[in-house]
Amino acid sequence: MTAEAIEALHEAMFEAMVAGDVAELDGILSEDFTLTHMTGYVQSRSEWLEAIESGEMQYHRMETVEATVGADATVPELTASTRTDATIWGSRATWRLTLRSWFERRGDGWVISRTVASTW
Repeated sequence: MTAEAIEALHEAMFEAMVAGDVAELDGILSEDFTLTHMTGYVQSRSEWLEAIESGEMQYHRMETVEATVGADATVPELTASTRTDATIWGSRATWRLTLRSWFERRGDGWVISRTVASTW
C-alpha cells in the first residue's frame, strides 16, 4: 500500500465523519475496528457508527495540520495531527487531536482497523 493510498483512505474517513456518512464508514472500517477516545474509552465499530447515526457524535470540521505515514512492523499506519470541531455527547469544542490509525488488507483493498485519539 502506498503512502498516497493510506492518506486517501484516511481522508475518506474524515470526510465521511463530517458528512455523517455511516454507509461510507461501514465500507472503509474493518469489522473489528475500534476507536480509542482521548479519554481512553475504547468504542467498538458498531457503537461508534450508531453514535454518529443518532447524532450523539457529530463531526463538523476536521482539518489535518500534519500527517505522517509509517509502518509498525508490517502494518501500515498514519498519524495525523488535526483540529477537530465536533459535538461529542453534547459537548462541542475544537480539539487538537493526534489520530493514529492502522490499516489491514481486506480482499484486494485496505480498511482501517484501529484509530487511537490523543491530544497535542
